[in-house]
Amino acid sequence: MSEKVKIIPLGGLGEIGKNATVYESGEDIILVDAGLGFPDDEMYGVDLVIPDYTYLVQNKHKIRGIFLTHGHEDHIGSLAYLLRDVDAPVYAAPLTIGLVSLKLAEHKLLQKSELIKMSAGEKVKLGCFTIEMIRVNHSIPDAVSLAIKTPAGIVIHTGDFKVDTTPISGDMIDLARFGELGNRGIALLAMDSTNVEKAGYSSSERLVGQRLDDLFRGCENRILVTTFASNVHRIQQVLNCAKKYGRRVAVTGRSMENIIKVSQELGYIDCPDSLLISIDLIKTLPAEKIVIITTGSQGEPMSALHRIAFSSHRKVEIQNGDRVIISASAVPGNERSVTRVIDELFRRGAEVIYDKTSGLHVSGHACSEELKMMMALTKPKFFMPLHGEARHLRIHAKIAQNMGIAQKNIIVAEIGSVIEMTSKGIKRTGTVQSGRILVDGTGAGDVGSVVMRDRKHLAQDGMIVVIVNLSSEDGEMLSEPEIITRGFVYVKESEELLREMRDEILDVLSDTDKSSHTDAAALRGAIKSALSQFLYKKTKKNPMIMTVVNEL
Repeated sequence: MSEKVKIIPLGGLGEIGKNATVYESGEDIILVDAGLGFPDDEMYGVDLVIPDYTYLVQNKHKIRGIFLTHGHEDHIGSLAYLLRDVDAPVYAAPLTIGLVSLKLAEHKLLQKSELIKMSAGEKVKLGCFTIEMIRVNHSIPDAVSLAIKTPAGIVIHTGDFKVDTTPISGDMIDLARFGELGNRGIALLAMDSTNVEKAGYSSSERLVGQRLDDLFRGCENRILVTTFASNVHRIQQVLNCAKKYGRRVAVTGRSMENIIKVSQELGYIDCPDSLLISIDLIKTLPAEKIVIITTGSQGEPMSALHRIAFSSHRKVEIQNGDRVIISASAVPGNERSVTRVIDELFRRGAEVIYDKTSGLHVSGHACSEELKMMMALTKPKFFMPLHGEARHLRIHAKIAQNMGIAQKNIIVAEIGSVIEMTSKGIKRTGTVQSGRILVDGTGAGDVGSVVMRDRKHLAQDGMIVVIVNLSSEDGEMLSEPEIITRGFVYVKESEELLREMRDEILDVLSDTDKSSHTDAAALRGAIKSALSQFLYKKTKKNPMIMTVVNEL
């Protein structure tokens, strides 16, 4: 059996999100995480971004299992798209399995998928790999790291983690197990880099609970709280405060409703049924007796909080004096959306309390001293930073070097890199097809670079449609050219410009031999070229021009 192991990141490097890492040896492959990313401002109409799984589809006969470190979207969100093309068992802790089940049911894949629950401390052997789950702390219960025994030695794949000595539920991270494995000898440590720029240690989730208690105590107005739907610990603390101060809780936002339902069923949220009420009943209780938990901490346009702020929510309207608590920090790239929602809430008379003004959020990711602690415990021979943008990975590599790991044993990879590891060394040997697949509606991969370029073009400069009706017999024009504009100019206010455009079209038709009018493609090209030059000279705009030539 070959001792060579390939590590192939398909996402999560040079970016935040879309985490997916392949481990391959001989005829065996396991995948760790199958996450998604969210579109940036120039991905018009795109809902989600997922990894390019071409390599896995091509090698699906080798896949022995898919392991999920926890239930956040950037680690489980693309699983359903992968399972459309790949048949492999999925291993995860109970809450993660519960959340994955909801997603697979939406995609009508639940009955076809094999979901296997594992708990921290359990192991499973698949091909040449033996995988053990190790308990860690994060901002969602049931987060685990993986210890993967490979032919080239043990790999620790941390997933997202922090060291919380006073967790809301369950035990703190199993540092003792990491130390035991470190004493045996760790070949590779592949570690979360998200908070590598932050000095010191991450704060405990309990600090947020204390701040929430302060905000509930003595408040005589209605309270709305938004946080990440998957932050079960945070939701539990909101419920605890509501119970303590005699408030009933209504929930709005599908993802929040689903998380609370699954977490209650599995025992991860302790909430008496009498505490929860339907969102339809909030007007039947006085303001000081109500808490509304909602989605929308990132300012997402279709989220419940966004709809509440902009008066498009069917059940909830902002009232003067409402206390809105945004218990989350903005993910990089979402700052503008969050600010827009906060401003609108203020404009409508709400009191908005958010991360920049109060300690309402703590990170679920290890800061630099915790990262050093993990390196010291595991004492790896090789190191590979994961889960971070380019600067995070480079800074993390430098920390590893300062911790005594030889520079030649540190790999800063890119998406699609093939990293080969043996007991003697680690190196980059090539690449596989990789990148991002854009999901628009239910279609994955339907939106390519050409479509995105057209959408950007339309968004920036608008569109013009020119319709020309010609006689099929002699090429004579049967009617005046019709010009339709969208997102370019308002017709009634631009009659002079439209008249000049029409004149340009007539000039093209008169300069062209009528016998040539039957060559519709050439005529369309000539009209488009003439209009493009005219409009850029006149307006410095370059709208998309579509020409329709009808031969009647």
